[in-house]
Amino acid sequence: MPSTPLSRRGFLLRAAAVGAAAAVLPHSQALASPAYAAEPRDYAFPKAVREGVARAEARNQRLLAGARSTNGWAMETAADQGGSIATRPVPGTPVTDLQIRLGAPEVVLVHLVRRFHYEIAALRPGEVVGWTPQKGLRGQARNLASGTAVRIRPGHYPPGTKGGYFPLELAVLRDVLAELDGVVRWGGDDRNVDEALLYLAVGPDDPRLAAVAERLRVREMTAGAGAGVLVDIHDKRRRAAADALARRQRNAS
Repeated sequence: MPSTPLSRRGFLLRAAAVGAAAAVLPHSQALASPAYAAEPRDYAFPKAVREGVARAEARNQRLLAGARSTNGWAMETAADQGGSIATRPVPGTPVTDLQIRLGAPEVVLVHLVRRFHYEIAALRPGEVVGWTPQKGLRGQARNLASGTAVRIRPGHYPPGTKGGYFPLELAVLRDVLAELDGVVRWGGDDRNVDEALLYLAVGPDDPRLAAVAERLRVREMTAGAGAGVLVDIHDKRRRAAADALARRQRNAS
């Protein structure tokens, strides 16, 4: 008989029970314990586990703003409160307090910020803004409230102003966007121009985001392959890919 798919709550309960079992048993016994075996449908999770999951779910529900950002992600009312958005450093830069959505969004956007720092302009503390409360945000800037966007050097690129990048800087930015396979979009291509804004252009269920994030993770663990390694942005294939993506994204505005 095929097994019944787990609900999200069931998955959390099972994960919590497995963690509890592993914490109290030696390694060899933990692997053989019932928590690692097929779970009967009437499995009774310990009361402490059930209550812990209930508290976590209630906390997460309180953080939800009740709406989604322009790119389809759930907006949250606070960061660092046990939800999906937390403060993270950007390795290799002075940016130590970027509030960003954990998981694939963090991997992709942190990589983008690092390349900006290494190849476009050295960043200083406070020059990258991540999660921002929903109130007052308009258009694509609403993506900031879901932790899926960043503003880089907003004082240098005021909303509504074009031409903030020198040609070589813009060429690097286009190369970064192409490297990310178009899962990030630049606000400079939007109808309401915001050259400081960069945001995820795909929703949480788009497989391209997970694929790009995994590729970046592997590269970061490979010597001579991560952010900060010099690339030739004038390479014909890279330029062609960057130009093609720029045309598609501009036409989609």
